[in-house]
Amino acid sequence: MTTSEPAATAKTRVLGALALELTPGSEVARDALSQREAGALAALVARDLATHDADAARLQLATVAAHYDPVELLRPGWPLHEALRQLAARAPGGRQGDDGRIVAFGTHEGRMPGTLSPAPEFAGGPLRLVPFVLDGDAATVARVATAFESALMERGMAAADTALAMQEAFGLRIEHARYLTLHDLCAMTALQYEHAGLAPLWPILETALLAPGREAWLDAPPEPLLRYVDGEARIALFPVDRWRRRYAGDSDGDAATLERSHARFEARQRQFASVLQAHAVPVTFAHCSGDASQDL
Repeated sequence: MTTSEPAATAKTRVLGALALELTPGSEVARDALSQREAGALAALVARDLATHDADAARLQLATVAAHYDPVELLRPGWPLHEALRQLAARAPGGRQGDDGRIVAFGTHEGRMPGTLSPAPEFAGGPLRLVPFVLDGDAATVARVATAFESALMERGMAAADTALAMQEAFGLRIEHARYLTLHDLCAMTALQYEHAGLAPLWPILETALLAPGREAWLDAPPEPLLRYVDGEARIALFPVDRWRRRYAGDSDGDAATLERSHARFEARQRQFASVLQAHAVPVTFAHCSGDASQDL
């Protein structure tokens, strides 16, 4: 993967998460906590972040007592972090002296504020994320962002009492708890997708996340033909005869073999579409009867 910065740049705020790696087979008792419980967990997060860079204590920390799947954080425009930032900006109170304040959100009468409710369709994964935003003086933010980008991936473990508090509060079984920037999370996800056989799709998703105004192509048979442009992914649909010329070439396979190959190809298209849509990248299937570069 490339080393582009997230679209919400570190110059204005630091976007990250506490990553909770669960024990295989772990069941989740709760995915969100009350407002009363949120403050205690946020204080532990603030303390931990300050141990990785003391200047973090001078910034405002906004976090939430809920955990999410990576696809809920890795979306164009970082909407979950942006919702957290906007809610924190409207929260009462202010800073005093050089100390940053802590703003923590939890449930009220069983409901999370705004759009912060974890999506039930993405529950049950082995990695859960508690997002945070650090905001404040631009120079301080820049220093903390630089320090976190260089250190958190390798040395960003949460303190033992923080991991234990998260485990007990959410009813999890946690193997590791570590802090990551969004850039770190992108790198980790790219590696996971490579292991899952989705490496060809990552450059498209990376463009949507880190450079949404740019264009990107996946044009590497036997993979589906895909173009990312204008904020959406367009997947080419070919008539069977054109698919055969592009993907089967001069193969002399019998009709049944070609039919199975075509079915696998369509399944791969659906898989790509599903992954992109989980990351909130719009997908359009475009019928290509002529020049695919024009039809897409």
